Amino acid sequence: MKKIQLLAALLIAVLAISCGKKKESQNIIVPTIEKEKPKAPVRMQPYDQKQDVEWLTKGYQVIINRQADDSLRMVQDETGQKFVDNRITLRIIRADGSVFFKKVFTKANFDAQLDDDYRQTGILEGLVFDKVDGNNLVFAGSVSHPQTDEYIPLVVTVSNFGTVSIKRDDQMDTNSTQEQQPQENKVTDEDGV
Repeated sequence: MKKIQLLAALLIAVLAISCGKKKESQNIIVPTIEKEKPKAPVRMQPYDQKQDVEWLTKGYQVIINRQADDSLRMVQDETGQKFVDNRITLRIIRADGSVFFKKVFTKANFDAQLDDDYRQTGILEGLVFDKVDGNNLVFAGSVSHPQTDEYIPLVVTVSNFGTVSIKRDDQMDTNSTQEQQPQENKVTDEDGV
């Protein structure tokens, strides 16, 4: 009988423990989402273009060099990532090796063609030779939001007198039926000719 009483007491103890109210935890577990921390400032790769050009019946070489420039104001995207802006050097060399034209461009040279957004968050992305157009050499340029497909296309023209004009490229190689007259900005060039 002692075994039955012992077994009954043990069973009652187990039932009492299992039927007791569970203590609720006051801990609230909230998953944390860590924001991606900005990395070191992003720099575009250097770019060089050399192209021989027949212009006004003479041979020239067009040399374009793009470099990230730490002395320029960096821009920042919405995540806080910083980007180093670029400077682009354009040289036009005569066949005898003498320099006809040399100018260093920064985003500031294109300020009149930019809106406030691109002035604050855009970088000078590129400049490439496009074509000869009569007395002018024509270049395509762009100021972009870094690491996106968003940019403002620009046309840079160098005349046979070494004067530079810059305008927004509103035509974008489309067959538009509406001709728009883009705003043109004459640039004085201390480095030219």
